[in-house]
Parts: sequence; C-alpha cells; structure tokens
Amino acid sequence: MTRAEMLTYCLAKPGAWRDRPWEGDEVVKVGSRIFAFLGSPDGEPRVGVKCGPNRDVADEWLHRFPADAKPSPYIGRSGWNSLRLDGGIDDEELIDAVDGSYDAVVAKLPRRERPTA
Repeated sequence: MTRAEMLTYCLAKPGAWRDRPWEGDEVVKVGSRIFAFLGSPDGEPRVGVKCGPNRDVADEWLHRFPADAKPSPYIGRSGWNSLRLDGGIDDEELIDAVDGSYDAVVAKLPRRERPTA
C-alpha cells in the first residue's frame, strides 16, 4: 500500500479530515483527535495508529512484524504503533489497524464531536 492510498482510505472515514499540526507531518483526525499519523510525505511510508488500549496489547504487532512495526515515538506507551506501509504487513491488516484506531478514537470522542454518518 502506498502512502497516498493510505491517506485516501483514512480520509474516506466518516468525519475524517487532514491536519498538519507540526511542520512536515500530516495526520488524519476525526473530531478533534488524531486516529492516524502519516508523517512526512518524503519520509519512510508508515502509518501510526492506536493498536490497543495499552502497550501490552499493542506489542502483538511488534511480535508478528518485528521488521515493520515499532512503538510510536512519545505515545507508544499508550498503545500506538508505527506500521510500515511497503513492508511485510499486508494491505488488509493495515486497513484493519486503521479501522481499529478510528473506532477507538471515535469511542472516546464527546458525543458532539462524533460523526453522524
């Protein structure tokens, strides 16, 4: 999966929108919260997603894909991983990871920020 394909998939989620909160980084949010980090367009193609409620659950990705998954900098302890898009993780699993991250973030949004569609 390419970075452009992943961005298109993320933006197709209900209520999703692109933001650039830091110089050189792109994220996709729902409401006021990030559900996918896409980093720099010129960097290694990765997506950062919430892979579980805590580090123990998210570590399953590290065990299954040691060359392609790593804890996200700064927020990894909260269950966020960075997954390589052009490595050994197949597209279906990447899509499932994004869907899980989106669902986890939407569930924590205040009702007024949740998408209606």
